[in-house]
Order: sequence, then structure tokens, then C-alpha cells
Amino acid sequence: MSDIAIKILYMVSCIFFIRGIKLLGKTDTARKGNAYSAVGMLIACVTVLIQKDVMSAFASDAGAWGGNPLLANGYCWIIVAVLIGTIIGAIWSKKVQMTGMPELVALFNGFGGLSSLLVALTQYIAAEKGDYFTAVSLGLTIAIGAVAFTGSLVAWGKLSGKMTFKGWVIPAKNAVNGVLCVLGLVSIIAYAFLTSDNPLGCAEIEKYAIIASTAIFLLLGFTMVIPIGGGDMPVIISFLNALSGLAAAFAGFAINNTVLVVSGCLVGASGLILTLIMCKAMNRTFGSLLFKSFGGQKKKGANGPAKEPKSMSVEDAYMILEAAKNVVFVPGYGMAVAQAQHAVKELCDKLEENGAEVNFAIHPVAGRMPGHMNVLLAEANVPYEQLKTADEMNPQMSNVDVAIVIGANDVVNPDAINDESSPLYGMPIVNAHEARTVFVLKRGKGTGFSGVENPLFTNDNTVMIYGDAKATVSALVSEFNE
Repeated sequence: MSDIAIKILYMVSCIFFIRGIKLLGKTDTARKGNAYSAVGMLIACVTVLIQKDVMSAFASDAGAWGGNPLLANGYCWIIVAVLIGTIIGAIWSKKVQMTGMPELVALFNGFGGLSSLLVALTQYIAAEKGDYFTAVSLGLTIAIGAVAFTGSLVAWGKLSGKMTFKGWVIPAKNAVNGVLCVLGLVSIIAYAFLTSDNPLGCAEIEKYAIIASTAIFLLLGFTMVIPIGGGDMPVIISFLNALSGLAAAFAGFAINNTVLVVSGCLVGASGLILTLIMCKAMNRTFGSLLFKSFGGQKKKGANGPAKEPKSMSVEDAYMILEAAKNVVFVPGYGMAVAQAQHAVKELCDKLEENGAEVNFAIHPVAGRMPGHMNVLLAEANVPYEQLKTADEMNPQMSNVDVAIVIGANDVVNPDAINDESSPLYGMPIVNAHEARTVFVLKRGKGTGFSGVENPLFTNDNTVMIYGDAKATVSALVSEFNE
């Protein structure tokens, strides 16, 4: 295939990527956007295989395969790899519940970084370092890919609970991370510029530099994410996603692949934009995300006897809801754990049949990954028009008859507004406490993922309905049916 045809196919692939990302911005077009992106990736993969002439590349070294034409056929190896990945993905995807999506996304980010890292190491092994620009690109691919990989593994461990990192403290963590970063960059410079044809360099320096940079940045990903608390996990997942895209872009520079540069830049830029949006939603700077963390801190209790929250039965809660004309649901991770989104949609329908106006107040960091609540509610066919942001709902909250908080904690904590000593102070929240009545559906009296106590639960206008959220909401639906 001619170079012009290959460039045209790459351009078409990039157009599909850009259009796909655009369509992913809305719930009703997200499926189509996913399909567009998949088609773009298919075009890119096929074009790469044609451009690189995989069959000829393997056939030229057929003797290494014992003269076996099947083993010498590069396409056979690629098909086998694709089939293995497809089978693993198909089996795994069926096992993952919606509650497990945040940690699955973290793993996706990690494997994306690992892929770029392996591409760079393969280029080094193949002795295709190229000029200084290509060498530096390979070094940065290793650096960013390694950080994305180990950082994502830590995020996966924190979110899934399979790795216990509570109480882990790295003394002078910023200094440690700074030293690691400097040592890693020095290793990249040594790899790129102290080459075997340079009077100051030799092949041994290159080898040790590539090993050192890989090991250092793998360690840096671990030390960077370990201290970051649970309250920051949705943001750090978005940041790691940006890193995986950036690693892919540098890998594209290193192997001279246009579509990899474009797709990597798209992922990196969109991930960084989302990270900044979520930082703003938490009233935090990007720097404070990396160098400070409020996750896991607990607020000290006030002097005097602790105020106990009031609880209410489902039957009594129904009596209040039956008279309500304006109801707002505030979902959180607890709704995902209980898989209550379909029951919530049923209750929403019953309230509307009863003449109530129903909306959903979605905080940007509700759940444990960006858009977590939107995905769950879209799965339950909640109309997109009813999914409102906190900024849209807060001015109306004082006119709301009942706010139903389902498994949310930090995103409705009034201390973010009222208590300057709170770790959450300054973070924009859903002002559920301003509603005339607040129902809080929780399994127990525990704190949220960040470990910060919530005074909303003891407010005079708040009542707790303890138990499984799905069972509670289903019981309310039954009350309406009866």
C-alpha cells in the first residue's frame, strides 16, 4: 500500500476517534461514540499491519522457527494474541459488577501504561533507538508508562480492598518522590545521550540506564499513589488515565506512528481536562492532589455528648413521600454497592405518578470514578434530563420537599461549607441539608470513603433509614403499590 493511502487511512481513523469522544459526552449517544472509536481502532490496527508487512518480517527469519511456515507467519501470532485477549476480556467482563467498574478502569489505565512501556523496551532490545529525539521519546514512554502501571495497581488495590494500605506512611514523601524523579530523568538522559558511539558513553551505560529508569519509575508510581487517600481516588483514576494516554503518545513518536500519537494525545488531554474539572469540584488544586491528601483523616468530635441521628421506618417515610411534590435523589457509592438503581427508577416512576417532580443531583465525584452515578442511572433508563449537576440543583434545594440521599456521604457534608477545620472545607457539595426533609439511606453509622464524619446525619430535618438501600427503596415502592 502506498504511503499516501496509509496516511489517508490514519486520518480517517483519527476522525473516528475524535467523533467518538465527542459522542461519548452525552448519555444518549455514548454507545454510538464507543462504536465509532472501536471502528477507528480497527482501521488503525489493520493499517499498521499492512504498513509494517508483518508476514515478510517474520518470513525473513524463518530459519529461527525451524522452517515451520505457520510459526514464521507473523499474522498467526497476532491472531492468537487477539483471541487470547478476547477470551480473557469476555470472561472477565461478565464477572465484573457495576460496583467493580472503578477498579476495572484503574486496571485498564495500568495495562495501557504497561503496553507503552513494553513497546519502548522492545525498541531498545531491537537496537532501534534512533536519533536523540527518538531516544528521549523512548525514555519518557518508559517513565510515564511505568508510573501509570504501578500507580494504577495501587489504585486498583485501594478501590477493590484486595490490598490493604491503611496506615502506610512514607516519611518526607514529596522529597522521596522528587529524588526518584530526578534519578529517573538522569537515567533517561544517560540512555539517550551517552550512546556507544559517544566518547563518554558505551553499550553498558545504555543497558544499565534503561534498567535503572524502568525500576525507578515503577517505584515512583507506587510511592506517589500510596499516600493518596480514598477521598481522592476518583480524581487519581482520571489522572492515571491521562498518563496512560501520554505514554502512548510518546510511544507513537518513538516508533513513528501517527495514529498512536493522535489517539494518545486525545486520551491524555481529555483525561487531564477531566482531572482539572474534578479538582475544581473538590475545591482542590492539581498540586494538592499530588502532594497533599485529606483521605483517611477523621474529624475530631466536639466537646459534650454526641448527638444521635434520628431513624424512621419505611412506613413512616412513605407517608412523607406520599405528600411530597418535589423530590431530589442524591446517589452515592452506596447505591452502586446495593445495585439499587433499578429500584430507584421504580420509585421515581411512582412519585411522578403521584404528581411529584423528581430530579437527581449528581456530584462530579460521587462514586469512585468519573461519571459513576450517571452510568448506573442510565443503565436503569433514568431520563437524561432528570440528571442535574450540583450547581443546577443547589439554588432550588430550599424548595425541595424531600431529598433522598442514597449511600452518599462526603458530597453532602455541610462541614464543607460551615467548618473551616474540616478536611473537606471549601469543597462544593450538594446542599441536601437545605431541603425541608432529608432521608439518608445507609447500612450503618459509618463514615464515607474519606473517613470524615458527617453532621448532616444529626440535623433536625434529617432522618436515617438504615438497611440495604435496594431493599429500602423496594419497600417504599411496595407501599405506593398498596
